[in-house]
Amino acid sequence: MPHSLSIKDLIFTWSKNSDFTLRIPSWQVEAGKKVFLYGRSGEGKSTLLNLISGIQNNYSGSIQVLGQDLGKLEQRQKDVFRANNIGIIFQQFNLLPYLSAYQNIVLAQRFRSAEHRPQPETLVSICDRLELSSKLLQQKALELSVGQQQRVAVARALYGAPSLIIADEPTSALDTQTRDQFIRLLLDSAQSSTVIFVSHDRSLASHFDSQQSLAELQQQGKNADVV
Repeated sequence: MPHSLSIKDLIFTWSKNSDFTLRIPSWQVEAGKKVFLYGRSGEGKSTLLNLISGIQNNYSGSIQVLGQDLGKLEQRQKDVFRANNIGIIFQQFNLLPYLSAYQNIVLAQRFRSAEHRPQPETLVSICDRLELSSKLLQQKALELSVGQQQRVAVARALYGAPSLIIADEPTSALDTQTRDQFIRLLLDSAQSSTVIFVSHDRSLASHFDSQQSLAELQQQGKNADVV
């Protein structure tokens, strides 16, 4: 089975004087897998996601996402590749407060290549699945409840059927019941996508196909295949 993510000999540090170094000898994630990546706060989880998504640069080694070596792309090409292929769910959802829910969902599509832009009926299907009514879609993001903002963030990540979805601690501020509902909603809605879900809370791992410790990834010298 092909890999959605393949990392080899990755080393990243902020500067020569920085005490922080992210070092991953090898990590592969199979296409379609739902992976839970855990680690302590400050250990480098968000940094790793930024490297995988092409937001952060200046690393040594190889990062291949969906068969594309990110090191061979210019920054503009990385931005287009991310828009075309990766859905991101941020810790605080990152909705623009004065835009409507609908505008927040479709905003990223302007950065996609024409051949990757989804048809409008695709969004209708996603919103129906996420119980986002047409009335709710016209409301400003700041008027939405936390649960509604969650669903909008998931819809934004899913719109365009990205092959890879990255979620960076999106449940950290939620209570247990709301948190579990959010994860089930995400995974049920992203069945055809690879998902890398990051958190420091290991109690969430049971929702996923497999779990991986960032500390173990940094310590090992052998391949760490997610199977």
